[in-house]
Amino acid sequence: MQDSTGYFVEVRRIRDTLKAKLWAGNTSDNDYISGIYASDLMSDVLAYGKPGSILLTGLNSVQAVISAYMAEFKGVVFLRNKNPGEEILKFAREKGMYVMSTESDMYETCIKLASLESETPDKVQEKDEGHKADNITTHTFTIDGHDFASAGMVSTQIKAILKSIGYDPSIIRRAAISTYEAEMNVVMHARKAEVTLTASDKEIYIIFIDEGKGIKDIDLAMKEGYSTATEEQRALGFGAGMGLPNIKKNSDYMDIHSVVEVGTRIEITFYI
Repeated sequence: MQDSTGYFVEVRRIRDTLKAKLWAGNTSDNDYISGIYASDLMSDVLAYGKPGSILLTGLNSVQAVISAYMAEFKGVVFLRNKNPGEEILKFAREKGMYVMSTESDMYETCIKLASLESETPDKVQEKDEGHKADNITTHTFTIDGHDFASAGMVSTQIKAILKSIGYDPSIIRRAAISTYEAEMNVVMHARKAEVTLTASDKEIYIIFIDEGKGIKDIDLAMKEGYSTATEEQRALGFGAGMGLPNIKKNSDYMDIHSVVEVGTRIEITFYI
């Protein structure tokens, strides 16, 4: 269920309509969401989700909430009475996100929410235009391959750094989505990686250098839908073949070099 232009519904009405349990967030604040997106494929959320939406998913994992955060969603509704764990709730509360759970399945939930009439918010929030960085800053990070418990933490740190600098929110969102996709590729396919973020008033430049199996055919890997993910990785909501295409779509410049059984280097640039 994709969002609609001009669609505004109070979070509390979503909670009441779904008879959902609220785990994180405060629905008494008269907050609005501007779209509904239903999916168990996190790369689709990153590729097609609209900022300000709420995610409907049966994927009960912290990666679902991290993906929603990277896409600038306001929260997540877990379907089929799946209750979020403490790791999920800790992340959501730190980021100010809503988390709910409902007994309804995805189809029933979409039907219920589609029946809600759009409202006009009492107070339209002014867009935060942000400001450019004054100086060059560099940060380095390390990602451990196959560590799904920590997957997304480096991308979360990078997003926080970019927000603290004050870049335009649209650029931060594109950078967050790109780094998250690149990080998940490392976790799924490499042993480890070093990540370097360089931010200035002209560009945001990020390099991922991993040690792993490499990419045999880069042109093939860049095609939407192509994936070498395992069934276990697909069960986590990844491996839909949208990772590298999502990075290319969101970045202003992307370059990949890879050597089989050695590793891969991905350079991503966002112009300010």
